[in-house]
Amino acid sequence: MSTRGRAAAAVAVVLVLVAGVVLGVVLLGGDDDAPDEPAAGPATPTSTPLADYDTLAVAVAREPFCEAVEPAVVTEVLEAEPTGVRTWADGEQVRLPEGGRDVAHEFGCRWAVDGAVASAWVFAPPVTRRQAIDLAQVAQSADGCAPMRGARPYGLPTLAAFCRVEGRRGAPAGTEASYRGLFGDAWLTCTLEVPGASPDEALAERAGRFCVSVLEAARLPGDYTRADPAADGPDGSPSPSIG
Repeated sequence: MSTRGRAAAAVAVVLVLVAGVVLGVVLLGGDDDAPDEPAAGPATPTSTPLADYDTLAVAVAREPFCEAVEPAVVTEVLEAEPTGVRTWADGEQVRLPEGGRDVAHEFGCRWAVDGAVASAWVFAPPVTRRQAIDLAQVAQSADGCAPMRGARPYGLPTLAAFCRVEGRRGAPAGTEASYRGLFGDAWLTCTLEVPGASPDEALAERAGRFCVSVLEAARLPGDYTRADPAADGPDGSPSPSIG
């Protein structure tokens, strides 16, 4: 082959190689220009925070409510889908946390997974304002419990508390956040127990979201007009919170 021929062939090879590089840049360049996929972060809560819910305009039915609690909210606050679910009703034999059995005078339910437990119950008998104050004071004085400072009311009278709890089934000790209060003549309680958790604002907020879902499930239709507390109180003064 002549020198010109060899040169022409060399040029052709170079052109083919350059063309391949350019094509590769065109085909692959889009990946370099595309924005990186955002890293997966914690799921955004879809439930309603207690701070955004007016619990003082709600009355509650003293009857079963557990089937109406939104399952997605339970999974959200437990941070996993529950593997154990239990319900009970007025007059049923129930197992007590400290052992033994008793007859329930309430309607309630419990969801659990990996040591975390969300529970809620409403007393079957009607409760007066004076009785509600006593119930709140008894709950506050339980061993390892202390009131949440600055908590939003959950009914009236009301108590929001943190309690130290022993771990279940090998889980580490943790904290239970609870809200309880009087809604009309119904005494409603909801709790969220998390192993290894501290009594902090984050746990209170998670429990509050669960308690709003419970309240939505148990509430009576329409808005509730609260009666004059003097009709049931010793001195007529309102008690928005205990502790």
